[in-house]
Amino acid sequence: MIAAPARALPDAGTAAVVDAVMHAARARTPLRIVGAGSWLDAGRPVLARQRLELGPLVGITEYTPGDLTLTARAGTPLSAIEAATGAERQWLPFDPFGAPGGTLGATVATASAGPLAHAFGLPRDNVLGLEFVTGAGNVVRGGGRVVKNVAGFDLTRLLVGSWGTLGAITEVTVRLRARPEADVTLALRGPALAAPGPLLDALRTLGTTAVAPLALELLAAPLAAQIGLGAGPALLARLGGNEPFVRGQRSALAQTGDWAEAPADVWERLRGCEPPAAGVVRFSAPPSQMAATWAHALAVCAAVPGAFTHASVGRGVARCVVPTGTNAERAALAPALAAPFAGTRVVERLPAELWPAPEPSRVRDRLERGVRRTFDPQGILNPGILGA
Repeated sequence: MIAAPARALPDAGTAAVVDAVMHAARARTPLRIVGAGSWLDAGRPVLARQRLELGPLVGITEYTPGDLTLTARAGTPLSAIEAATGAERQWLPFDPFGAPGGTLGATVATASAGPLAHAFGLPRDNVLGLEFVTGAGNVVRGGGRVVKNVAGFDLTRLLVGSWGTLGAITEVTVRLRARPEADVTLALRGPALAAPGPLLDALRTLGTTAVAPLALELLAAPLAAQIGLGAGPALLARLGGNEPFVRGQRSALAQTGDWAEAPADVWERLRGCEPPAAGVVRFSAPPSQMAATWAHALAVCAAVPGAFTHASVGRGVARCVVPTGTNAERAALAPALAAPFAGTRVVERLPAELWPAPEPSRVRDRLERGVRRTFDPQGILNPGILGA
């Protein structure tokens, strides 16, 4: 995609962001970029006391149901987008974990995704274009407002997941999806799901069926009980499509085990399962290694009372949610983070004092540092959030 020219006259909200950034750049004052402010413990501690508030940038600026595209300001809550698109039987299937009041801009900046990424991909796959303000106060647009665009340097994908270190996102254009006619979630329960061997057998059996779920999420026993699924671990399969298709999917699943219908709001319960004070660590490996990844996540959670884990099976990703409200909980978490793991470990949330232990800076080489200096010459945007 080629970056479109910046608007000659940015709207009042973007202009206010430009003024704030330019003032901070002249004074070399670091800025902490804030959306709804509900997840400020995500990422490494930001070395800034002054905030750049993007929450006031709200509203859907363009929605074309026939094209399945929507453009909204960065501070627009995902719940507002859900309400607007639901009236047209459409949706934006990001479903990141956390409160529904989370904003579109923060979701895109952190590349946060939930169980529906199994079928619809990550935010990077669904953001068509965006507007952002660089650390020098320039307004830049990347991508466009249509599904097809011109090939070229992809500024949009560069900004998605950059955690605000390259620019403050002020507007986003996304690809929507048609809501399925039927949307049903089934649950498979049983203690065998906790053991790597039987779990691997169950997943292999499931992989041989003609089932294409919208989401396939594995829940450890404590989490399954917390969201009302009863005792023992559970595997959730979300099926969507027209009525005949979903009936066929249910029949195929029935050949693999004793699946029962789950509560209609089970995904909302799962989305809001994390307590306010918690560490979140993500382990990932190829989906074929899901059993080993799951075993590692269970071991990490076993070391800290009150911890729980869940996994997106199709992506090979397990998330551990660990309470960190007391000194004893934080002390128990530290050695668990240091345990060797063959795949990739990413820390989402963690108390500030534990951050040096789990992973090095994400800005690792000269190219990455050079890109950051190009967009933020003074280093004022979210300094420290990706490491030194």
